[in-house]
Amino acid sequence: MPPDIFTVDLDNFDQKVLAASHARPVLVDLWAEWCPPCISIAPVLEQVIAEYAGRVQLGKIEVDDGENMKLAGRYQVRGFPTIILFRHGEEQARFSGAQTAGYIRDFIEQHAGF
Repeated sequence: MPPDIFTVDLDNFDQKVLAASHARPVLVDLWAEWCPPCISIAPVLEQVIAEYAGRVQLGKIEVDDGENMKLAGRYQVRGFPTIILFRHGEEQARFSGAQTAGYIRDFIEQHAGF
């Protein structure tokens, strides 16, 4: 995985997402292996993150992996994929479902403070 894209779990969420989002925005992709829209949005997210060349990070949380469903519960996620943007340790915005690269770029531009 590219350096701006990483796996997150319950144990390292506070450090890798909340603390890291004080330096630059972090998108969090809550996804599941059994979810077709989750699989289809993954390469689109990776492409958009690559375009930002280090200005935004992407943390991927597989909700069916161990204790990770607790993170979905903490943020009241009702469907997958759900993409949440964090800045300064706080949720700024979210969207659900597979979206186009243009939609994701607009979402980042609107909520990341660029």
